[in-house]
Amino acid sequence: REEEIVHAEERMMELEYGLFQELRRDVCKHTARIQRDAEIIAQIDVLLSLADVATSNGYCKPDVTEQYDIVIEEGRHPVVEKLGVDREFVPNDTVMDAENASLLVLTGPNMAGKSTYLRQVALIVLMAQMGSFVPAKRAQIGVVDRIFTRIGASDNLVRGESTFMIEMNETANILNCATDRSLIVIDEMGRGTSTFDGISIAWAVAEYVHDHIAAKTLFATHYHELTELANELRRAKNLNVAVREWGGKVIFLYRVVDGGVDHSYGVQVARLAGLPQSVLDRARSVLESLEGGTFAPALGRSIPAQQLPLFAEQGESAVEGELKKVDLDRMSPRDALDFLYHLKRLSRKPR
Repeated sequence: REEEIVHAEERMMELEYGLFQELRRDVCKHTARIQRDAEIIAQIDVLLSLADVATSNGYCKPDVTEQYDIVIEEGRHPVVEKLGVDREFVPNDTVMDAENASLLVLTGPNMAGKSTYLRQVALIVLMAQMGSFVPAKRAQIGVVDRIFTRIGASDNLVRGESTFMIEMNETANILNCATDRSLIVIDEMGRGTSTFDGISIAWAVAEYVHDHIAAKTLFATHYHELTELANELRRAKNLNVAVREWGGKVIFLYRVVDGGVDHSYGVQVARLAGLPQSVLDRARSVLESLEGGTFAPALGRSIPAQQLPLFAEQGESAVEGELKKVDLDRMSPRDALDFLYHLKRLSRKPR
């Protein structure tokens, strides 16, 4: 009896493992059928999920073609429109073609929706090519071979790569690998270096993509100088995200319209973020100085009332007093020399 009790658990585990091995052998006999059925169920699951999302969110069936053009009518971002609970999502159109608009330069203020617009176009193209309906009223999607993106700011401290270096690595990959059948999405370029360096690099990259790659490209930027590309490049076109100013505040319309802008409303966005009013006033003062063609941030700066001056203010010196009294036009050369010696003696006297 003691033998049975002591070894009962061991025998139970042996029996269980034996049954498990037998089950494995039986399953292996039907491996092909199980894998085929699993694949069918997975396809049904994916298609049913896509159908459910398309039906509940009003997606349309895209027309996927071998042509170059991308035409999206009332396109929407599939994620932002579901999570943006504080306001209704504003749809926007997109037209890209090989003759007039392969490079779209998008300008506008921060928080106006430039990044959302870029991403929604890329997502609509991706969803169309994977076989899904898309968040738009109508969509004609020319097949792309790859989607390249240059978005966000990150660094790699372990490898000694700065934010700007990461940005340039990503840009180099785009320029070396993209084709005329690719879709390129660039959200800011050249921000990690000086303004002139950044503008120069962004301009050269845009020109190279236009002239040598001819890929469909969305190029969002705060460098308003890049709007001149539309005048220089045949297939470049300017777009901007419309805003309105009302009562000193910026109202974002989230509507993408034709044309470029020359103002980013950075100070107004800083106000929305809650920066102190003194900082905002000073920033506006410096901005007006820069926009006037000069950089003189010290102009108009005053010492706060609570701050004591380092040196006490002093009255007029004896030399200054003598200079104000003398009539230089009536002095002879000899008188002028004597007067100069007189001023020198006065300057040596302690105040």
